[in-house]
Amino acid sequence: MAFNVIGKTVMKSLFGKPATAMYPVIKNDFYPRTRGSLEMDPADCIFCNLCAKRCPAGAIEVSRAERVWTLNRMRCLVCNFCVDVCPKNCLSTERQYTLPLTDKTQGLVRIEGPPAPEKPAKAAVAAAE
Repeated sequence: MAFNVIGKTVMKSLFGKPATAMYPVIKNDFYPRTRGSLEMDPADCIFCNLCAKRCPAGAIEVSRAERVWTLNRMRCLVCNFCVDVCPKNCLSTERQYTLPLTDKTQGLVRIEGPPAPEKPAKAAVAAAE
């Protein structure tokens, strides 16, 4: 009885199609809800720090004064909490996987935003009126 089960499995393996895809040649399609890597558009960011407060892993650090946004990819869970809370929609997740890292310092992504717009001084505003 066991021989028939083993024989059936062997014949299926010999004449059936392979169970795995030939990865470099044939790339797998991503599922519609795949979350692979976090991306940020610094031109739209107002550095409000909401994404850093919402991150459960503490992977995001925001410096409003220096206008710097830092992501530690080694700590990021790609949970999309930061994407959901961003008021300017400058954060998004791309449907691609990040490359494997060999060093933890390679996973730090530091993005500097454009300089803050200058606020007119009160004396200049009063003189203009």
